[in-house]
Amino acid sequence: MTENLNSEPEVRDLAEIPAIEVITRAAVMLMSAAAEKLGLSEQDPSASPHLDLDEARKLITALAGLIQSSVADLGIHASALRDGLKSLQLAFREASAHPDEPGQGPGEKQTGPVAD
Repeated sequence: MTENLNSEPEVRDLAEIPAIEVITRAAVMLMSAAAEKLGLSEQDPSASPHLDLDEARKLITALAGLIQSSVADLGIHASALRDGLKSLQLAFREASAHPDEPGQGPGEKQTGPVAD
């Protein structure tokens, strides 16, 4: 949302927003929420009060599904979104006391096993 000169928020009609913008905004929101749940906003992620691997798993899996199902339409955004997803998947693996088997981590059913 942007603000006009009168400091009132500008509201856009959802029907006017291109689909690719809606998809990318949803992906960025899922990425940001997953990063928070992995504690990545803290210097020491393992000490984050927001660390919640169960919640992070759900968000990463939803993100993987969104990206994989939209990849043909993402154009120039596809690579960056895939890289962000992979980074979150690797951070999840690193944060897990007992990492999932390859191919069983969050979103890996959609993306395949994630490796460094």
